[in-house]
This record gives sequence, C-alpha cells and structure tokens, in this order.
Amino acid sequence: MSTPQRVLVLFAHPALHKSRTNRKLIEGVEALDGITFHDLYEAYPYLHIDVAAEQALLLEHDIVVFHFPFYWYSTPAILKEWQDLVLEHGWAYGHTGNALRGKRLLCVTTTGGREDAYQPDGHNRFTMRQLLAPLEATANLCGMGFLPPFVVHGTHLLDEDAMEHHHSDYRRILLALRDGRIDPERASLFPRLNTDLEAIFVDEEG
Repeated sequence: MSTPQRVLVLFAHPALHKSRTNRKLIEGVEALDGITFHDLYEAYPYLHIDVAAEQALLLEHDIVVFHFPFYWYSTPAILKEWQDLVLEHGWAYGHTGNALRGKRLLCVTTTGGREDAYQPDGHNRFTMRQLLAPLEATANLCGMGFLPPFVVHGTHLLDEDAMEHHHSDYRRILLALRDGRIDPERASLFPRLNTDLEAIFVDEEG
C-alpha cells in the first residue's frame, strides 16, 4: 500500500459568490481527511501574506494544488503575490533552495471558454497546458513534479448534472492524490488530468 500523501489546496477566487462552478467544486473538500483546504482570499483579505506561515504549510504537505479561476490567461492576483513572496530564493529555489524538491504541483482551474477554444486553431490560439507554462516552469525551478491540469471548461454552460460530475471527479482526484493512486507517467499522456480518470488511477492492489 502506498504511503499516504498530504495534500494542500491553495484556493484563490476573488469573487466566489459569483461562481457556481467553483462553489460546487470545493463543496465538502475541507472535510476530507488528509486534505488541507486553504482559502487565500479569506486568510489574507488585504494581501498581507504571512510568508513564514505559508512556508511552514508547504513543508507539512507532499502535494500542492493551485485552485483558481483562469483570469486573463493567468491566476488571480493573490496567487501571483503568494508566489512572489513565499517562493523565496534560497528556500524554494537557488543553490540552497530545496524545500519543495520532490513535491508535486497540480493546477485546478475553471474557464468560461470551451475546450475547442483552447487549441492552436481556436479562439485563444494556445492550449491550456501552454498557457499554464509559467506555473509548470515554476514547479520545475523548485524541483517539483508538475501534473497535467484539472480543467473545467465552459462554466457558463454547465447544468447541475455537469457540475456534479466535475465535483465528483475533483473529489476523486484529491483522494487519489492523497492515497498515491495516480500514475504520473500515465497522467502525462493526457492534456488535462480529468480527461480519463480510470486511465490514470493505480489499482488498490497495484
């Protein structure tokens, strides 16, 4: 049996009351054993980030999840501020900066655009994986493994059944990450982590 992994969800949404999809995705997440749910806007409404506290949280966990709405092809402001302050030279990267080495990073994001809009010949001209390249590069610089993103497309068009489906997939992925049941090599074959869950999960006995 795999050693349980400690999962830290860094959630950043500046207008959660307007987002049906994100409210549904995080429903019950804070109650999952082995999952730490940390709402950055709730913790730091004035963006005064406690660097020491955030670094301590990172050290206590094996897997880091950035959960955010995809704003202007990037993250909301607080998550960028968090990166700028918390991922310090000499701690997260650099010659002596190995605090995050060996951990994994997963991006969970939502967007109003459909998946076909995020293609080289689509409206946005780039794939979601390409647009998330700065976060993948950040993970690489810090010695972290980067998983394909969990992406919910077309949020404005989702009905209740579709939102429930994405919520179920998100919950399953968090639990599988906690239990060491996601095969990174298999996952790397897909453009997003929630393309085919059964293909990336490792059997309980395996």
